[in-house]
Amino acid sequence: MTILKGAALLILAFIYTVTLEGIARKITARIQRRYGPPFWQNFIDIFKALTKHSISHGFIFDFGVLMAFGGTIATALFIPAGNLVVFPGLDNVFVVIYLLAIGLLGMAMSSVGSGNPNAGIGIGRALTQMLGYELPFLIVLVGVFFKYKNSSLSDLVNIQIESGQYNAWIMPLGALVAFISLLGMLGKKPFDVFIAPAEIASGPLVEYSGKYLGMLLIQHSFSVFIEIGLFVNLFLGGGRTVWEFLLKFFIVFFAAVIISAIMPRFRVEQAVKFYWKWPLILSFVQAIIVIMATGR
Repeated sequence: MTILKGAALLILAFIYTVTLEGIARKITARIQRRYGPPFWQNFIDIFKALTKHSISHGFIFDFGVLMAFGGTIATALFIPAGNLVVFPGLDNVFVVIYLLAIGLLGMAMSSVGSGNPNAGIGIGRALTQMLGYELPFLIVLVGVFFKYKNSSLSDLVNIQIESGQYNAWIMPLGALVAFISLLGMLGKKPFDVFIAPAEIASGPLVEYSGKYLGMLLIQHSFSVFIEIGLFVNLFLGGGRTVWEFLLKFFIVFFAAVIISAIMPRFRVEQAVKFYWKWPLILSFVQAIIVIMATGR
């Protein structure tokens, strides 16, 4: 049953996320007064890339792709999707963050191993921006863990469902900080400086082609599922059913897409300065409120 649940979760995550990304391209085009591609274009791009010849830049380049792909898929298995939970009780937030870091490290290692300066610049920007959004996000997480004395995603979802109160209502400042951090994790504007296609030719992805590019497009889809799934489970109560989870996922995803479509891009130093200002202050305020309320 665990294997079947895992396979079902991965298939669901891939099909649903790639479909939403295709719809997002269409919506973004319409907001910018363009026609845009059909929503199934992302599936065509992925499967077409998987059939093309790949260019290797050495062992580190190849191994990093596999590391990123495998690490991200392993992480996705620990994200509850409503009542579809592969590892109930074992889906600890710290496990998710640790496994996700393996995938990100593989991507960074592979990109830098390509020897392209644009890839190195992109990875450097991505790691610098991570210093910005991870600090306020982790402080908010500490507040959640302190309140419930629990760090299991499935347990936190059940607590919210049983109490009828989502953390987004109990900790509104924390939810706001987490959503702003989510924009940075997703690489959505104004926090997409590490990709910047017109400036550094998509940065980390500049040297990938064929099967490698196809695998990284799939890996990106699973990363989106993980990052938005974390937010939905931690702050919106996950879902009693898969359909409820997917509906909340849909709302959060397109809120990020619409913001991204109308915002200009920050420079990397502007992004870090922004995260270390208002989101960091709000995360501390939220943590203090939680500690004082829990202490009573």
